[in-house]
Amino acid sequence: MPHDIRIGTAGWSFPRTLEGFPAEGTGLERYAAAFDALEINSSFYRPHQRKIYKRWAASTPAGFRFAVKVPKTITHERRLVDGDEPMARFLDECGALGDKLGPLLIQLPPSLKFEPAVVERFLAEWRKATTAATVLEPRHPTWFDAPADAMLRTFQIARVAADPAIVPAAAEPGGWPGVTYRRLHGSPAMYKTSYDDGRLEPLAEQMTGETKAAQAWCIFDNTQFAAATTDALKLKALTSPQPAR
Repeated sequence: MPHDIRIGTAGWSFPRTLEGFPAEGTGLERYAAAFDALEINSSFYRPHQRKIYKRWAASTPAGFRFAVKVPKTITHERRLVDGDEPMARFLDECGALGDKLGPLLIQLPPSLKFEPAVVERFLAEWRKATTAATVLEPRHPTWFDAPADAMLRTFQIARVAADPAIVPAAAEPGGWPGVTYRRLHGSPAMYKTSYDDGRLEPLAEQMTGETKAAQAWCIFDNTQFAAATTDALKLKALTSPQPAR
């Protein structure tokens, strides 16, 4: 079993009437009463000041962790080239989370192919800038062959296991095995479809069996109808140690 299993959602928007959460407090405070992990997606679209990250950290209990998505300026606009300045700014901003900083998520655009020279240069700069746990979600088929996997291992970058998967290999964790990170977007209807027990029970077995991973994360991104929150609660229960009988 991994040392640290973390289950949560992308963002913390859910109905106030949903069972399993306290009635009082901010949305983040209520969320953190039930979960110990959260993926911040808004950082992809716009920067957040350090004071915002500090406020989020202060709103959560000890042991809580935030995964943070890397800005689209780096991934989608500059496409991993000449990103030193926005990279440094982002790392400084989210570093205000302190010991509550979890993995950093690099999601690539579907059109971005694995080009060894470009990727190696980017990952070398990334690792000069930070030693933080990092996961990468590629969305072009060229990323799921041995050369790409080997390069990710070299730089200790885990490859996200995603659903829906663009190729069969994309459904399984890859790259560096020290961290596993799943992003479940909902399928067949992305961001909408919930996951039934037939999907969640095998997933729980997979996560608890990943003994090489120091951290095993699963983030539900099927947030449109609050399915993410209920699915995450179910998976959390399935992966929690059962009391001895």
